[in-house]
Amino acid sequence: MGEIMRAPGPLVCVVGARPNYMKMAPLVRALAQTPGLPGIVLVHTGQHYDIAMNARLFADLELPAPDINLEVGSGTHAVQTAEVMRRFDPIVAEMNPSAVIVVGDVNSTLACTLVASKHRAPVAHVEAGLRSFDRDMPEEINRLLTDQIADLLYTTERDAATNLAREGVAAERIHFAGNVMIDSLRRHLPRAVPPADTLVAAGVSPRVLDAPEGFGAVTLHRPSNVDSPDALGEALDILRDVSVRLPLVWPVHPRTLANIERFGFAEMLAATRVTLLPPQGYLEMLGLLAGARLVVTDSGGIQEETTALAVPCLTMRDNTERPITVSQGTNTLVGRDRARMADAVDDIVRTGGKRGRVPELWDGRAAGRIAEHLAQWLPMRAAARARTSIESLQ
Repeated sequence: MGEIMRAPGPLVCVVGARPNYMKMAPLVRALAQTPGLPGIVLVHTGQHYDIAMNARLFADLELPAPDINLEVGSGTHAVQTAEVMRRFDPIVAEMNPSAVIVVGDVNSTLACTLVASKHRAPVAHVEAGLRSFDRDMPEEINRLLTDQIADLLYTTERDAATNLAREGVAAERIHFAGNVMIDSLRRHLPRAVPPADTLVAAGVSPRVLDAPEGFGAVTLHRPSNVDSPDALGEALDILRDVSVRLPLVWPVHPRTLANIERFGFAEMLAATRVTLLPPQGYLEMLGLLAGARLVVTDSGGIQEETTALAVPCLTMRDNTERPITVSQGTNTLVGRDRARMADAVDDIVRTGGKRGRVPELWDGRAAGRIAEHLAQWLPMRAAARARTSIESLQ
C-alpha cells in the first residue's frame, strides 16, 4: 500500500538565536507577500532565551511575535540539540508543513532539519554552503550536516556551490539567492540609532566618541576567544593596544562579561579607553557599526554587515566561513596576533583601510528571490509526490 497523502500544511519558519532573526525577518515578509505560498507559522526554539532582548530585537526587525516558542533554554550542544528535536517533533507531526525553513548554523538549525527530514517534510536551508573548514567550531558541524539533509540550499555567494559540490550535493538542490542578512541591513539602516544616543541611553558620556581618529566597535563571544583565561587575556591585551590608537565601544555578550569578571580582568579593562555597554538591540548595533572607524569582532554576521557598510573589519579568528568578506569586502583576519592587529589598525588610521565592494546579489532583494523560487518549487514537488503515491497504489 502507498502512503496516505495528507493535505500540506503551512510553511514553518524556525529561529533559535539572535543571528537568525536578521535573516528570518525579510524572509517572513517576502513569503507573506508572494502569491501561491501557504500561510506561515513562526517557531522560536528558545535557544536564545533572554525574553526582554528577544522582544526588542523582534520589534526592531519588524518580525512578528512567534506563533510557537519551544522554550528550550541553555544546555550543552548535545542537550540543546536533543531538546529542540524532542519539542519540535510533535509540531511537525501535527502540522505536516509544506516546508520547514531554517537559517544559519546554530543548534536549532540542525535539530529542526533532522526532525523535518524524519517526517519527510521538505527543508529549505537559507545561508547554505558556507565553510570555515574548522571542525572545532560547533557551527561547522551544524552547517555540514544541515546541507547534506536539506532539500533546497539557498546560498549567499557563488563559492558556496563549489563547497557543496565537493561534498556531493546535487546541483539542482543549490540556488544562489544572495544574502538575506543584507536585506535587513538595507531596510533598517535609515532607522539606525546614532552612536551618541546609544551611549547616553546606557548612562555613558558620548564624549568617548569625540576622538579625532573616530571610534572602534567591538563584539567578542566565541568560546575560543572568551572561555579560557589565557585566550580572553590575550584578546583583552589586544583591545587595550587598539584603544591606545582610538577609543572602543563594546556591547558585551553576557557570557563574555561573566568571564571577564570571573577571571579578574575587570580592573585591567577599567584603565583603558574601552567602554563596555550592555547587549544592544539591532538598531543600536547597526548605528554603532555604521558609525565606527573600524570593527573588531569574531562574529560571522558582523563580517558581512561591515562589508555591506564599507567599514573595515578586523576579525579575531584564523579562519572564516565567509571568505568573500576578505576577498571582496572589508574584512581582515588577524586572529589573536598583536602584531597583525597593530599593523591593521595603523593602516586604517593612516589610510582608511580596506573598503572593498559589496558582493553580488547583496542587494536587499534576496528574500524575494527565495520566496519566488519556493512558490515555483513547492507545487512541482507536490505533483511529483502525488504521482509517486498513485503509482504505488496501482
